[in-house]
Parts: sequence; structure tokens; C-alpha cells
Amino acid sequence: MDERRDSGPTPVKNRTTVERKSERELVVTRTFDGPARIVFEAWTKPELFMRWWVPKSMGMFLRSCEMDVRVGGRYRLVFGHDASNPDEFFGRYIEVTPYSRLVWTNDEGGDGGPVTTVTFEEKGGKTLLVMCELYPSKEALDAAGTGAADAMGETFEQLDELLVTLGASSGRS
Repeated sequence: MDERRDSGPTPVKNRTTVERKSERELVVTRTFDGPARIVFEAWTKPELFMRWWVPKSMGMFLRSCEMDVRVGGRYRLVFGHDASNPDEFFGRYIEVTPYSRLVWTNDEGGDGGPVTTVTFEEKGGKTLLVMCELYPSKEALDAAGTGAADAMGETFEQLDELLVTLGASSGRS
């Protein structure tokens, strides 16, 4: 007997989907239980971002997080297992529309880095988040693979946990 079910009374956790939409575009989608304002702040406030961005299973942590979230502002993320071998991600913000849209460059890869667009669409107290990475060529996307996007499932679960904490703390005086 096949015990898998396509639907049923059991609530389904929010799932992260990763899809290659074209030769140059990778799209990650997830619905979060929280208003767009709070989800957006988790992406734009370093003290919040540091609490969820790096998947715990990787055994790394975000060592520093600098974000100047405005058009033309820059960001720099430094993470790693230890200080002797850090990885860095950096770039600049191209678009910043509070609570609805962020667009930034990924300059650590030189000209081969994607431009990332994240949209936040609120419906009924939940936020549909769509993250699109547009690469300069098919070859650049092929070289990047989907490893980082696949890790977004765990990363977004960590964001879910943070949102619960923020929601719980915002209701207290």
C-alpha cells in the first residue's frame, strides 16, 4: 500500500520551491507566516539577518554583516567555520522598496555573479516571498549550480523560527 498522500487533513508546513525558470534564471519561492513588514525587516536589519541566514547544518556562522539598505548602498557578509578561512559575499543595492522589493548585485563572483530580486507580497497576514537570481549567461548559472538555492529550504525554516520569535515578542508590553 502506498502511504504517501497528496492531500489530507494534516496541515502542510511552508515549503520552499526551487525552480530553474530559464537558461539564466533561478527562482526560489516560499510563503511565510508573518506580515511583509516583519519579513522585509528580517532581510534588511543586520541584527535579524544574522540570526537566520546561514544554514545551521553547514556548521558555519555569519561572522559579520554590514548592510546599507538603500539604492546605491553596499552590503558585505563574512562567514565561515573560523576566522582563518572566511567566505565573503558583497555587492550593492539597486532597488529598495520598503516591505515589497529588494534588488542587489552579487559582486564577489566578478561579472559572473547574478542580480538577486526578492519580492514580498502580503496576503491575509502571510507573505509570499519570491527570490529570483538572474545570471549573465546560461554558463554562469550552470557553474553556480543549485546548491545554494537548495540550502534555502533550511535557511527559510530558520527564518520561519525567527518570525515566530518576533511575532511573540511584538505582542508583549
